[in-house]
Amino acid sequence: MRLTTMTDYAVRLLMYVAQRPERLCTIAEIAKAYGISEAHLMKVTHQLGLQGWIETQRGKGGGMRLAHAPQDINLAAVVRSMEPDFHVVECFSTGNTCVLTGSCRLTGVLDEALNSFLAHLQRYTLADILPTATGPAPQTRPITVHRKAAV
Repeated sequence: MRLTTMTDYAVRLLMYVAQRPERLCTIAEIAKAYGISEAHLMKVTHQLGLQGWIETQRGKGGGMRLAHAPQDINLAAVVRSMEPDFHVVECFSTGNTCVLTGSCRLTGVLDEALNSFLAHLQRYTLADILPTATGPAPQTRPITVHRKAAV
């Protein structure tokens, strides 16, 4: 599964703004800090504002700030609000034309995996992923992919 760039940028933007609660942050400074497109960040900012994750002020001296405390912003809720869908495979979507529908058990396995992914994110807030004063957030154990050896 892969999250959209929109969701990736949304979480980065929230992290940036959360680390600067004393002031408004601008799209230009966030884009510069992360080396990403201002145009794309404008779309992300708009969506985050519509979803109620940030408050925005237009005009000279304007910018954005979090609409809630970092510990009140759940990661699963942010991801759900930013992703257009979770159609991991065709059979998850309406208009499905897969010839295996009804006889394939992959759908159930992937649905369970997606639910596990979202349940895992549900346990964390924005506060949990912010860098500490002494450096970046500690890394969790690396992801290990186990593959069967070729026969």
